[in-house]
Amino acid sequence: MSRTEVDELVTLRDVARAAGVSPATASRALSAPGRVGAERRERVHEAAARLGYRAHQGGAGRRIGVVVPDLTNPFFAGVVKAVGQRAHARGDVMLLADTGEDPQLEAQQVTALAGHADQLVLCSPRTDGPTLRTALTPRGPGDRAPRVVVVNRDDVGLRGVVVDNRDGATQALRHLHALGHRRVAYAGGPPQSWSDRERRHGLRTAAAAHGDVEVVDLGHFPGVAAGGVPAADLLVASGATAVVAHNDLIALGVVDRLRARGVDVPGQVSVVGFDDVPAATQVSPALTTVTVPLGVLGRTAVDLLDGGPEESVLVPVSLAVRASTGTVPGS
Repeated sequence: MSRTEVDELVTLRDVARAAGVSPATASRALSAPGRVGAERRERVHEAAARLGYRAHQGGAGRRIGVVVPDLTNPFFAGVVKAVGQRAHARGDVMLLADTGEDPQLEAQQVTALAGHADQLVLCSPRTDGPTLRTALTPRGPGDRAPRVVVVNRDDVGLRGVVVDNRDGATQALRHLHALGHRRVAYAGGPPQSWSDRERRHGLRTAAAAHGDVEVVDLGHFPGVAAGGVPAADLLVASGATAVVAHNDLIALGVVDRLRARGVDVPGQVSVVGFDDVPAATQVSPALTTVTVPLGVLGRTAVDLLDGGPEESVLVPVSLAVRASTGTVPGS
């Protein structure tokens, strides 16, 4: 039997069985040996050599686990696409988990992926810092924690890449102030969202700097279009002439609800979103929004897996002014 024939017949599971370890440990020993204890690593390499195992092209790369709160959200879909493209260019494989905005499920998924992936990208994790670090703790003897990069969260003590949420909120308020708005509402996102807290901070700071702007907090809403329905109703009741939404999906929901109530956008109320997802330019009126470079976030996250600054990398944002914002009625 030729060496090529052996390669085709011997699997990673065969190597793991011969070495007395799990397939996940065998994979790490071969693709990321620094993450496996010396004794186990030697057993795996000895078994692989003895059986004639050789990792196939396309399977020799690292496994990058990606955890997102909601893959149907275009923000996370855009980040995941960029991560996948960068991973493929490096010869790596991407493993994906969607947690449905559930912090408990997120912790479980992180623990599961930490046992199978060599590196992890956590997108806007909803889990608190201590729980997240516990989920990343190695479970088996000789196992080591994967290298982790966090996207768009900067309070868990892990290397990461974030967008300048505060500046984005500041740009939005500055634009509305220039149009004459003095009572501006904020339709917030999920209460466990770090970016929501940052955007609130940016709005408050910008309002204080102007001195003549009141920011009305409408509360927290699901980060989907349906969340814009109650937000719009509260907006009308508040008397605000403009609203900044936590993300574009909420903003689009606000516009739809206002239209259903006969409230003109931007004739009576101006609406600003955040993220600049594709739908922002596919509606009428087109949405004024803070543009977040999702591709930069995803690519930078993958690059940071191989090293870089310990502090978070800050990615700048810019305001895209479109038809959903206008001057205050009667001004």
